[in-house]
Amino acid sequence: MADFTSSFWSWFIIIPTVAGIIGCFMLIRWLSTDISPDEEGKEMDHVWDEDLVELNNPLPRWWLNMFYITLFFSIGYLVLYPGLGSFAGMLEWTSTGQYEREMDKADGLYGPLFEKYRDMDIVAVADDEQARSMGERLFVNYCATCHGSDARGARGFPNLRDNDWLYGGDPAHIEQTILDGRNGVMPAWEAALGGTAGVADMTEYVFSLSGRNVDNAAALRGKEKYAQLCVACHGMDGTGNQALGAPNLTDNIWLYGGTSERVMESIARGRIGKMPPHRDFLGEDKSHLLAAYVYSLQTGQAMEE
Repeated sequence: MADFTSSFWSWFIIIPTVAGIIGCFMLIRWLSTDISPDEEGKEMDHVWDEDLVELNNPLPRWWLNMFYITLFFSIGYLVLYPGLGSFAGMLEWTSTGQYEREMDKADGLYGPLFEKYRDMDIVAVADDEQARSMGERLFVNYCATCHGSDARGARGFPNLRDNDWLYGGDPAHIEQTILDGRNGVMPAWEAALGGTAGVADMTEYVFSLSGRNVDNAAALRGKEKYAQLCVACHGMDGTGNQALGAPNLTDNIWLYGGTSERVMESIARGRIGKMPPHRDFLGEDKSHLLAAYVYSLQTGQAMEE
């Protein structure tokens, strides 16, 4: 509420809210005015189901009081809590503050469980069944949205079970990826390759690196361009460069799909991949456990349970 770029939006909320509460008070007051003895019980002009008639009777006092209580509660709430534009409320409550208090409470309760594994080697943590179970719960909560609950990934999100790693699959690199995140960029090469025909030739050569049947003439033309444009990242032999996050093109594993259309799209338009950092969000202790679980996926330890 305090992040409005203009005071107009604050008043845009305050005025209708206050006017609505006042209007509700006036409406209830009007409807609860005393009815003269001559008018009380008189039939109105509203009839339903042939003989169901509305009578002119006042609302029960307890019912009216419930309306008043609701309105007074709303006033008290808006005084204590944010709800009127940029006014923070007398208690200065924020969802962020409540979240931080709850996280501090959780850290006090469960922090010692994570600290138990802090100084252990990731390989040793991966050997611990309880640690893997804790790491799996962390994975399901924080990683499954992108990598899937089974960690087999999706288009654009790596499969963590196939032992094919963009930035390295040893424990240290896995933990670094989780803590600090990764940013991968594949430039668009359509213009440099001379258009669609050049992209198609490059695709044929890339397919040849993984042993697929290709048009040899097109692959040969693509090889010349590959030597000029691609070797700096993917290497002369196409095995990639984990220091850069450049994928191995010889293993027939495709992050964005291995069809001709998908590979041509990757070459022509490029790709941008981002793995968000979790250091500030999860902390080092939880990230250590999570790294051990991810490491266990490639060693088969997680599959043995």
